[in-house]
Amino acid sequence: MSGEETNPFADPAVTQVTGQTRQTPSNFEDYNPFADTGNQSRVPPQVRGASHPPQYRDDPPSGEPAIIKPVSEPPPTYTPSASQSVNQQDLQKRQQELERKAAELQEREQALRNVGTDVRANNWPPLPAKCCFGPCFYQDISVEIPIEFQKTVRTMYYLWMFYFCVLCLNVIGAFAMFITVGGGTTFGFALLALVLFTPLSFLCWFRPLYKAFRSDSSFSFMVFFFVFFFQTIISILYAIGIPGIGGCGFIQGINNIDSHLALAICVLIVAVLHTIYALVSVLMILKIHKIYRNSDASFAKAQEEFAHGVVRNEYVQSAATSAATTAAKQSLRGNRY
Repeated sequence: MSGEETNPFADPAVTQVTGQTRQTPSNFEDYNPFADTGNQSRVPPQVRGASHPPQYRDDPPSGEPAIIKPVSEPPPTYTPSASQSVNQQDLQKRQQELERKAAELQEREQALRNVGTDVRANNWPPLPAKCCFGPCFYQDISVEIPIEFQKTVRTMYYLWMFYFCVLCLNVIGAFAMFITVGGGTTFGFALLALVLFTPLSFLCWFRPLYKAFRSDSSFSFMVFFFVFFFQTIISILYAIGIPGIGGCGFIQGINNIDSHLALAICVLIVAVLHTIYALVSVLMILKIHKIYRNSDASFAKAQEEFAHGVVRNEYVQSAATSAATTAAKQSLRGNRY
């Protein structure tokens, strides 16, 4: 190494990168690294903070690091998806259903509170005010029947109305047979069935079913199953069309196809209606029996209700009182003699 002091920072490769050529003082002891080596004026550095926010530039000068410019675009607008809208509609429907059930419960509770003070007027059968006799029963499914059983009771009520219509058509078909091919027995029994079975079906199986669901009565369930089962059997026999029992069925319709086609079609239509009624009756028996099995009703409870009802019956009480009075008088007379 020569006696001249060599500056390692004066290498052309280094100066090319930095872009600046600094003159190294001849005397190393007088060298001040903090002194300005050229005519370039230095800008005092600014502390980045709240008072001096950073200035972002797209094209920074050479030698300074590039600063990424922040994105100032607004966030995308919120658009609900189809599944969210469907869920909202489902929630609204459920809310409306709950509000409707709550209103029905409140109405029913209010009606039950007024049972002791408000005597309901009979409203069934719905007869005009000018009629010579008035309604016999009070019936309101939406008030007296629990909500979970209202659909079943209404279905049975509509089934009873359908049964009445089928009996009317059965009379018309039997009358057509009576005029065309004879058979007065069938017409007579068909008319008798319309007159008897219409009120008896309402009193003997619909009203017991109504009372069973209204007061959870095992005895009423037993009466309904017993009567409704035999009525379903009669409807099946009417659908078959056994001659002489009062029903227009398949046998009588098939027998008249060759000779009287119009009569046969009329009788077969009535037979189909009897069949539909019988099938729906079987399905409803199974459904109501399932409800009965899932409840607290039982045959022992039905016997207990029957005995309790007989004891509390005013006619039975009056008969028992008169019998006891007569027996007491006879015993007193016997003691006198």
